[in-house]
Amino acid sequence: MERKWGKVFGDAAYRQWKWHVASKNREKISSNPHNQKGIFAFLRGGFLPFIWIKAKSEKGTESSSSLPEDSIAALYLSLESGKFWFPAQVYNRENGHAGFMLSCYDAQLCYDSRSDTFLARYSPHGRWTTEENIQWDRLRVPPIATSPHALHISDCLDDLRPGDHIEIQWRRNKEFPYGWWYGVIGHLEQCQGHGNHCHCHYNDIVILEFTQYTAGSRWRQTVINRKHHIEKGNEIDGFYGGIRKLHSKEEIARWKNLWPTKIVIHD
Repeated sequence: MERKWGKVFGDAAYRQWKWHVASKNREKISSNPHNQKGIFAFLRGGFLPFIWIKAKSEKGTESSSSLPEDSIAALYLSLESGKFWFPAQVYNRENGHAGFMLSCYDAQLCYDSRSDTFLARYSPHGRWTTEENIQWDRLRVPPIATSPHALHISDCLDDLRPGDHIEIQWRRNKEFPYGWWYGVIGHLEQCQGHGNHCHCHYNDIVILEFTQYTAGSRWRQTVINRKHHIEKGNEIDGFYGGIRKLHSKEEIARWKNLWPTKIVIHD
């Protein structure tokens, strides 16, 4: 279980699984008034600890119908069969569409064992949109617990300096959810040097660069004030929200592996 699912199935997905199981048990109890004791015992007792174990079904000793519904084995079978949709994030949604290059969006996912890929459902505003044939390497567990509809409170603004790798929330308008976009901190225009001669990190103005876009594109660069930044933007350029500074070499390498083969032309 851990070997296959550990990098895409996180705490938020497990919480959704617990609610899914609880909901199924409530339905059973409500349809059987003589068994009211069961649901309360179930809720008081809680769930089995979330320890990655090998599903009993792999040993051929249990059928799915005889497994405890709150067991890891039952969860494993639900994931493998595609019966359970779970939350995760998808890099470069809509198969690398230029408008989503080097972004990561929240989605509900289910697994297709025949193709060893995933189906995603995104909820921008109004109707759901879907995407098929998503490979494992385009998925991740959300690194923080912030809802896609909530502004992330940045705690790194005072530490940002040129060369730092970041993710920043962006949304087209205030009705849409945020996605996370990869960028780097750039130098101020008046900066005359690098290294020990650079004083950009003492300035309240911070340059955010998205170098996957062509020079001159309105998406190539934006500016924030590190002392007052909460959310900035408008209905034309969208709204820039909270910022995460990336410290993990693995996270940074993953973004670089997704880098487009040519600069994105997107005005």
